[in-house]
Amino acid sequence: MAAAPRVSRVFGAVNIGSFRISAMIAGLSETGEMIVLGSGHRAAQGVKRGYVTDMAAATYAVRDAIERAEKMANVSVSSVWIGCSGAGLASQIVQRDIEIGGGRIEEDDVEQLLITANDSIQPDDRIVLHAQPAHYWLDGAHGVANPRGLHAERLGVDIHVMLADGAPIRNLTEAVQNAHLDVEAVVASPVAAGHACLTPEERDLGVALVEFGAEVTNISAYAGGMLVGLATVATGSGDITDAIASAFGIRRFQAERLKCVHGSAIASPADHREMIPVNAPGEEGAGPVARHADDKNRIPRAELISVITSQLARLTDDIARTLKGMGFGGSGGQLVVLTGGGAELAGLADYAQSALGRPVRIGKPLAMKGLAEAHAVPGFSTLAGLVLYAAADPVDIRSLGPIYQQTTRYSGFGLVTRLFHAAKEYF
Repeated sequence: MAAAPRVSRVFGAVNIGSFRISAMIAGLSETGEMIVLGSGHRAAQGVKRGYVTDMAAATYAVRDAIERAEKMANVSVSSVWIGCSGAGLASQIVQRDIEIGGGRIEEDDVEQLLITANDSIQPDDRIVLHAQPAHYWLDGAHGVANPRGLHAERLGVDIHVMLADGAPIRNLTEAVQNAHLDVEAVVASPVAAGHACLTPEERDLGVALVEFGAEVTNISAYAGGMLVGLATVATGSGDITDAIASAFGIRRFQAERLKCVHGSAIASPADHREMIPVNAPGEEGAGPVARHADDKNRIPRAELISVITSQLARLTDDIARTLKGMGFGGSGGQLVVLTGGGAELAGLADYAQSALGRPVRIGKPLAMKGLAEAHAVPGFSTLAGLVLYAAADPVDIRSLGPIYQQTTRYSGFGLVTRLFHAAKEYF
């Protein structure tokens, strides 16, 4: 039997969602393969719609989730990448170019371009989560991964900038730091989820990624290999649970179980005849008896599906309106990928395809060695994406500017080489 590959670097990640807080520890092998060493999750506490609302409770939940992952991995971590789905996320593209005059592009030309781009980022009292070179372009050619050694009149770059509100980010960071962990970076969940479940070709051709969380739905549009637009809708799959609880006069835990076990986005003719139990076997006395239930506390499946689809109709209307506002393609054609915990609802892809009038697929983490079957699902896309993002190590131009400015003209070769490599890997 072949020996297990040696792990050269370990990465920790924590995704702070409104429904669950999850953690993952993964190792990068010497051959460049990502191996999941351990993962754990628990119910969220102290988080609402992606914002920390109770510091002590959120800290406890983060510590609990990371300890579960550490126990499974048999390794401890001191620092983590954290995912953020709330905090008023916004995305912008900064484009800058410089004169080359037909000459050969050297490292110092790229340095100068990136410093110029960095100086032109205007966060408007918000914080910059990242500012990453997505593409270089020269004269008429766009999408150049490595312009070094080429001749051009003008050299330009597209920088993807992710912005967020400062106070919510500080709260997220503090919740993790209070759990005795250093924060490597806060990563916008659409960026992490895109890493986990979109192919480079999809990002290049144009794709919309809809991250259907418990209380927040993030909608991001990719084109030409980069994230070009981002919007947030303050509804999620938890709103479907609440609608079920309200419609039948039952408690949230009963409604969540009904949704997960018997729910679907697609109705069938047999639903009227099928009576489904409100409680799990052995829990018959838990919670109230549902409205419209029979003497065994069962309801017609058709009624459950009617509540679910009426909520989904509102959400898909919001998604369609948002995509139109982003200028995402014409009717039909461009792919929509649904991910996040809400995307685990049966029949959702078919429903969304019909409602949006475009091809839809469900996005889940790409195959990763050691990923538990229970975590190879849409609800863990962001978590898996965080460790993939960490390993890809995309360079942030804000860390390059001062280094270049303080050194001689030909310094920073290694950094620029790494930058080209990272840009190439990232897209």
